[in-house]
Parts: sequence; C-alpha cells; structure tokens
Amino acid sequence: MPELTRSIPSFILRWAAALGLALCLLVPPVMAQNLYAPVARVNDKIVTEYEVQQRQRFLQVLNAPNTDRASVIDALIEDRLRMELAQSVGLEMTEEGIQSGLAEFAGRANLTLDEFVAALGQAGVAQETFRDFVVTQLTWRELIRARYGSRVNISDAEIDRELGRSGGGSGIRVLLSEIIIPAPPQNAARVNALADRIAQSQSEAEFSRYAQQYSATASRGRGGRMPWTPLENLPPSLHPILLDLAPGEVTAPLPIPNAVALFQLRGIEETGAPAKSYSEIEYAAYYIPGGRTEPALARAAKVRAQVDTCNDLYGVAKGQPESVLDRGSKAPNEIPQDIAIELAKLDPGESSTALTRANGQTLVFLMLCNRTAEANAETSRETVVANLRQRKLAGYADQLTEQLRADARIIMQ
Repeated sequence: MPELTRSIPSFILRWAAALGLALCLLVPPVMAQNLYAPVARVNDKIVTEYEVQQRQRFLQVLNAPNTDRASVIDALIEDRLRMELAQSVGLEMTEEGIQSGLAEFAGRANLTLDEFVAALGQAGVAQETFRDFVVTQLTWRELIRARYGSRVNISDAEIDRELGRSGGGSGIRVLLSEIIIPAPPQNAARVNALADRIAQSQSEAEFSRYAQQYSATASRGRGGRMPWTPLENLPPSLHPILLDLAPGEVTAPLPIPNAVALFQLRGIEETGAPAKSYSEIEYAAYYIPGGRTEPALARAAKVRAQVDTCNDLYGVAKGQPESVLDRGSKAPNEIPQDIAIELAKLDPGESSTALTRANGQTLVFLMLCNRTAEANAETSRETVVANLRQRKLAGYADQLTEQLRADARIIMQ
C-alpha cells in the first residue's frame, strides 16, 4: 500500500514479528463507561470512544507508532475528513477491491484473511475496526491517484539527480521568500481572501511588500527573504510543491495551525556538497501564555537570553506544569508542517517565536535540538522512479489533508 498516510509505512515491514509477539501477550479489551459517547465532532460526523479504544488496540497489536490517545483521535478525525471528501465526489471501493485489500493486509503477517481476523478478535479488535481502517486507506489512495496522478511526471533529470543524491552527489538548495499570516478562527475568512490575493503576486518586490505588511515571521523586516536553504531541511510535503515552481512563482496558500503560509521561489540550484537525509529531528517547544502580545514576546526574549541548548529549557520550565514544555524526536514526515517550516530555518540551539497555539492565545518558543542524519543507500533506477512518484503523491495528499482540516468544523468533546 503506497505511503499516502503517516500510519502505515513505518511499521508495515514489522507486521509478522509484531503480530506474533502481540498474540502471545493477549489481554482482554479495555472496558469503559459510555463507549459510544462522542469524542470529537467532524462537520456532521462523530468519532466515538469505542472507535478510539478499538483503533488504539488495533495499532498496538501491530506494534505501530503513534498509539497514544491524542494521535489516534487525530488520525480518526482525518479519516472522517478523507471519507467525507471521497463520498462527495462519488468515490466508493468495490467489495472485490476491499476483500483484496484486506487479504493483502493479512498476508503481510503470513496469515489468511480468516486467520488474521480471528487473531485480531482474540486480541479484542473487532473485524469492523480492521475493515474500516483498510477501506479508508484504499479509498484515500484511489482518490489521491485520481486527483493528482496526472500531475506527477518523473523526468530523466529528476531520476539522475536523485541517484546522485543517493550516491552522495550534489544536493539541492532553494532561495525562498516567506509569508506566514496569523489566522485565528474569527479572522480566517479575511486572511484566506488576503492569501489568495498574495498568491497572485507578479514580482519579488510585490511579494516583499506583502511580507513586510502582513507576515508574522522574523524575516518580515527583510521582505520575507530567507537565506539559501537545503531542500532536505524543509518539510517533505513541500518538496514537490517547491520543485514545481519556476523562479518568481508563488505557492498556493498553505493552511497551517492558526495561520496561512505562502512561499515565493527566488532561486534553485544544485550544490557541490553531498545531499543529506534525516531519520529524526529533535526539537523542544516551550509554551508562553499571551500569544503575540508584548508581554509574551518579552518573556520569549528573556528565555532566549537564558538558553543555549534545549537542555537549558528544563531550568526555565522548573516549577511549572509539565505541559509547558514539550521535547522529543520525530521523523521529518511526522513533524507538524508549521513547526517543520520553522525548524528548517534553524541550526541546533537556535529558536523561533513565529508560531502560536490555542487559537493564537499561546506563544510557542521553538528550539531545534539536533538533526540525526541517515545514510543514503544506493538504489535502482526503477526504485527511484517509484519513490519519487510516491513522494510527490504523498506531498499532494498531505497538503489536501491540511486543507480539509482547515476548512472543517472540528469540535473536541
């Protein structure tokens, strides 16, 4: 199954061993009161407590990542949005296609479909949970292929360039200008209209004027101009979008939490340095009440003067609730896009205060701790084509999901 979601690819090769271990450690399903109470409302659909517990158990049996409650709820919300879009365009999987997908899923654990369903049942996972999960993945894959497949063209130059990168050859860097406009819910319509207008910019000077007037980033004083940035430092979902731009062109508005982002490509070139890829990026986020108010920004400036590394933030947060400081390592494609965009601008020990949370009421003091490089392995030309196609489709899929979330009415219960 192609990598179009964050839930499958990282553990698909471990199914057989993981399932065998899980079935040796069977525990009864978790019992809870009011299993069918709504946990979240997504437009006109709901996510129930039963679905959350079932999805958690299913992923735990598969030894999958992101089995914590918050991640599971987030994934179920995205499932609702994706299936709602599929239904709106009349896309529905055939029963034959569903059964084939279910059997393929089970086969990766070296089990027949009946054996796999029986094993899940013993582990407390309903057959419907397994079916719903697979149907959503299959439907989303077909929707992305239908909507974006014709846009994905792999040139010989791209293949050669990727093979050079895999062999330690030249990497790519881009020269961008950025605009990130805060968009709390009460201002979302106005900001979206403004972003659509900015996306039509015809020159670097015009885009720069918009950046100076509206952007919330530290680069606004430079007209939004960023320095040369290695492509691999930017969020993976942005790579195909930026590579499709010609110098001077501007991206469509990109929805991110509480904001809208736009980028203008000013230049692109191959470098003499070997390209790098990263298996993990470690970062820390210290949350300051007050959003982008003067007191909150003053507090952030004081924190900046006190810290040189992420470890120093523990001293800053001492005596406060644990929730004020988040620190961890994630694969690049698992990092929220707005955070990934800011991290791309930073070296270890540097920080950003461009982001907010809680509908703009909380300022994020974001600090890059470390990037862990991953060695590039040599690969065949056919594999490169498949990987490039998958990567471009995944970028489109991530952007579409972000747009669906931005347009949806999501209420946590």
